[in-house]
Amino acid sequence: MTDTSTQTPLLQIRDLSVRFRTDRGHVHAVNGVSYDLMPNETLCIVGESGSGKSVHALSILRLLPEPPAEITSGRIHFDGRELLTASRQTMFDLRGNGIGMVFQNPMSSLNPVLTIGRQITEVLRRHMKMDGRAAHVRAVELLDRVRIPDAASRIHSYPHEFSGGQRQRIMIAIAIACNPRLLIADEATTALDVTTQAEIIQLVRELKDEKSMAVIWITHDLGVVAGIADTVQVMYAGAIVERGPVDAIFNDPRSAYTFGLLNSLPDVSDVHGARTRLRQIDGMPPDLHALPAGDPFAPRNPYATERCFLERPPLRQAEDAEPGHLVAAWYDLRKVTRREAVG
Repeated sequence: MTDTSTQTPLLQIRDLSVRFRTDRGHVHAVNGVSYDLMPNETLCIVGESGSGKSVHALSILRLLPEPPAEITSGRIHFDGRELLTASRQTMFDLRGNGIGMVFQNPMSSLNPVLTIGRQITEVLRRHMKMDGRAAHVRAVELLDRVRIPDAASRIHSYPHEFSGGQRQRIMIAIAIACNPRLLIADEATTALDVTTQAEIIQLVRELKDEKSMAVIWITHDLGVVAGIADTVQVMYAGAIVERGPVDAIFNDPRSAYTFGLLNSLPDVSDVHGARTRLRQIDGMPPDLHALPAGDPFAPRNPYATERCFLERPPLRQAEDAEPGHLVAAWYDLRKVTRREAVG
């Protein structure tokens, strides 16, 4: 667990809102997101598709196409620089250097007609000003570090000659090549089998400690979160509904949405193999073209109060919870679930 009590935030996001122009009107994809990320901290951002996880991350690197995307409000401050007003050249220099990113599908991120060696050395020559020989040596070292077998010869291979897990390792090698202070991994293990997922997660944990990086890990898989996170941030309808230390989120959830996500996980603790029906969160996510005035999760929330339908709750410290455990809710989940348990 990373101690962040006396550190200055590496990344500060304040009131970030992003919308997309469509034929039906504006899609409000990110709505007033604010948080701090500390040096060496691993933040896992979870939520279902359309919750704003990836859009907010792409906003950090200014990778959203504008138009149709539009950042309507907010500030993003990274390592002493304001990114939303930074020049195109500043952002070009920052990508891959100060901030590295690993995307979900390496086949659409790696250039299929260039060798992986060429793709790694281009990053090193551009940002680290290495000559061809030094860049080649460093590229082999990086491939070896991410556990690509026979790196010295495989550096001349093309992306299609590697397995899915190996391609993702190559993407990680490119992302860390210039020793960034922040690594963003967007659904980096989603398409991989569970064994390869575990290997990639272990690799990222090792690299984080070696290079003193902060990590933002975006996923919908809570099983992945438990193995890597310091802090968990749960998003729904473009907003943060709960945020806190990983143990607090798993053991003492305060948002009904987080509670529903945790209850929907399969129970693997029954060694006798009893079959139990998976729980689900009833209902559908809100239409992001026309968000309701109140809590967007209220129509799906069995614990919602009248106020939940009328007024959006702010993100604030949860009552009688660990410091830094924040929730956006008008109800007290612990009290209502305890009443249910009593009967």
